[in-house]
Formats: sequence, C-alpha cells, structure tokens
Amino acid sequence: MDIHSSSHKPVVEKLSTSHHSVGAVQMRIKSSTTNCDRLSQTKSMVLPDPGQPQKPISRHRRNLSQHNLIDITAGEQSNPGKGEYLNKAKIADGGKKTRKNWTTTWVVLDGSKLLFYKDSKQQAVTNLKPGCKPESVDLYGARIEWAADKSSRKNVFLITTGSGNEFLLQAESYSTISKWHDAIGKAIECESKSGKVHSSIRKSSSTEFLNRCGSESPVSKEHKPEHRRSLIFKLNYSASDSADKNGVKNRLKKFISRRPSMKTLQEKGIIKDQVFGCHLITLCEREGTTTPTFVKQCVEAVEKRGLDADGIYRVSGNLSTIQKLRFIVDQEEKLNLDDSQWEDIHVVTGALKMFFRELPEPLFPYRFFEPFVEAIKIRDYNQRVQAVKKLLYQLPRPHHDTMKLLFRHLQKVIAQASKNLMSTQGLGIVFGPTLLWPELDSGNMAVDMVYQNQIVELILTEFTEIFGDK
Repeated sequence: MDIHSSSHKPVVEKLSTSHHSVGAVQMRIKSSTTNCDRLSQTKSMVLPDPGQPQKPISRHRRNLSQHNLIDITAGEQSNPGKGEYLNKAKIADGGKKTRKNWTTTWVVLDGSKLLFYKDSKQQAVTNLKPGCKPESVDLYGARIEWAADKSSRKNVFLITTGSGNEFLLQAESYSTISKWHDAIGKAIECESKSGKVHSSIRKSSSTEFLNRCGSESPVSKEHKPEHRRSLIFKLNYSASDSADKNGVKNRLKKFISRRPSMKTLQEKGIIKDQVFGCHLITLCEREGTTTPTFVKQCVEAVEKRGLDADGIYRVSGNLSTIQKLRFIVDQEEKLNLDDSQWEDIHVVTGALKMFFRELPEPLFPYRFFEPFVEAIKIRDYNQRVQAVKKLLYQLPRPHHDTMKLLFRHLQKVIAQASKNLMSTQGLGIVFGPTLLWPELDSGNMAVDMVYQNQIVELILTEFTEIFGDK
C-alpha cells in the first residue's frame, strides 16, 4: 500500500508480504524540495526466516558492542569498488610491530587507495562532507601475499605498504577474500606499471605525503630483500635538482639505499631482540631454557625480601623506575635486583606483571582460552580440577614450565597471607587478566574477567594436585 503526499512533504511507503512468505517490513523516507535535492535516507528491517540457520558474527576484542556487529559473509557478491565489510588488523606501523587487534571495517578499493570506514554509513557521510576523511592506505609500492602464518584465522592476506605499515584482511568466505586479494593485487600491479613521476618524501610522524611533480623519470627502486622491516623512503628527482651543486640529495639517496636491513643488523648483533614484548617460546629458545631468566630473577628477589610486604603484587611500584628496569633488561645489561635502586620490591613485582601483560600471546595461549573457560564451568569440583589439569599439560613446554614456576611462587605468597594480606582471591583478581585474555572480545568483558579470576584461583588452590608436586 502506497501513501503519497505533496512534493514538499515526506513520502512513506509501506510494503508487506503475505503470511505464507518471510515476514518483512521496509520503510523508506524520502524528502525533496523545489530548490535542491536532499539526502534520502532509508531504514529497513527484515525479519529472518526461522527455518534458516543463523550465520556466525565476527567479533572484535575491544570497543565493539554486539548490536554493532555485521556478518561479513552475508553478501553473495563481493564488490571491492563499492565496498564490503571485512575484518582488519594492523600489525606494524612504519616497520614497528604493533599489537594485533581485529576490527570489522567497511573497506572500499578506490583506484590506488584502500579506504577503511567504520561502517557503510560513514562512507555516505564522507562523500557529502569532504572534510571528513577515512583511514586510507596508498597502494603505491605495496605488496600483497597470503598470510596463513600471521593469524589463527582462515582466509587471511597481508598488505605491506611502502612506508612499512602492515595490515591483515580476513573474511569467513574464501570466495569473498579471494576476490579482494585479486582486486588489490591488480591495483598494485597497475600502479607499479603506471610510470608516473612519484616524488614523495614521507614525514617522520605523519601518514601524509608531500608530492612534487617533476620532468625526470622516477629512479628505479632497489629490490627490497625479503622480510625487510625498515622504513622505505622514495626519493625521485626533477630536472631542477641538477642545480644542487653540493649533491646533498644524491648522497642522501645513496646512504638510504645502502643502509642495512633490520634482519642484517640483528644477525650482526648491532640490534638485539628485546625481552619485553617477545614471544615466550622465542625468548626461551634464545636463552636455551624453558622459563625466562628475567622471570626467575624476579621470583627469587621477591621470595628473598618481599614475601611479607604489605599488598605484594597488588600495590603498584614507581612507573618511571619500572621503565628504567625494563630498559636495562631489554638492553641485556647485567641485572642485579639486590642493587639499592631496586630497593622497593613493588618495582620488581610491577616489572614482572608488565612482562606478562606485554607478551604478544598470553601465558595461557589464545587457543586455550575457551577450553579453560568451559572447564571452569563444570559443576562437579573434582571433574573441574581434572579438566584444568589436562589442559595445562597440553600447553607448550615454555608456557607450562613458566606457569608452574609462577604459581609455585604465588603459593609461597599465600603462605604469608597473615603478613602481606594477599589471599588466593586477591591474587586471582591481580593475575587473572594478566595471564589470560581472549583474542577477540566475547561481548561481555565483566563475565570474562570472572572466569579469568576463577581459573587462576583454582590452579592456586589445587596446585599440588594439578602439577603433581609441592
């Protein structure tokens, strides 16, 4: 049934289907004026067929409520030019690795640029308001490759930009992600063959380029070695550069082209891998042990002079002193925790908690988070303990041994509860979110935190039964 009004008033259309088909109601609101056309807005609500199974919804770890989630596999046809919802994670910024956080983003391929919008509505607003710009990625000089080793998710590919930024894009449907991979790959190939004069100098702290057009052909790029993580500067020259008698730009170009890669510097020992923020397995392999040396040193220092400290592990130490301790550890300088500058035992415990919080993958690996939560939900106490015990013995050796060392230490902290006022429950609240968290937000962080605390409390209470020794 259609209801029409004059051209100056809104027009409301109401469409309904018979009760034999899927119930659907669609409402459209249009408005126009004699002088100019206004933005038309459409709001639709479709009731799903109860006979059809519901598709899973992609979830992001932080700042994404359930009602904002959108099924990226809902559309059968993928159109990179018009846009589509994909899962995106930025894992490097200017060659520096960043923490991987997945977000559901409206992605549009616009020529040589990849645009990321919060949702499809933001694209419509951006098109009408030029001042509102989305996050964009310049595909000039970029690389694209499948990246099954970068994430536990399926259907993932990696985009590495000329400035050293790295993005992961993923979709539940292989056909969807394959079309995006091919479209972006063609865009990169076309851009590399375009032969444009692209004189670009990247600002050190900006994602914008200062572009200049010249008459000379661009300088051919040096082949970039595999796994090179350093920032790439693109320097091309116009005819006016010949007036530079001192050849400053020429010397700068040669210096940059000859600089060694990050991998070469690490192999020569000039740049060393750090301790904080390093994968636990990688750190243990480097040190030739199954428990990090820094963790052992902190545990020994606390057991030597801090078990009776009031609020041990709950009270925070001086942050600047903790950062100083971290710097010494990362530079692999000789560490003596008995030194007077580490006299405050809360600095040592603060550094230990920071070490666990900054692990790229927590002490309880991501793939074990859900199994541990399901185990802690078991009603029968004995079965619950056995389920947790079984899971702990499935952990990688460095994770298992480090966990055993830490929880044995926390048992000694609990034994001094009359002095330090730290109970099993108190340590569970401190170490629950520190030792395990989900890779993606389940939608209710408060509930997750309860389970995290309960898992730590159970291991502390049943330490002897779970690990088989005292």
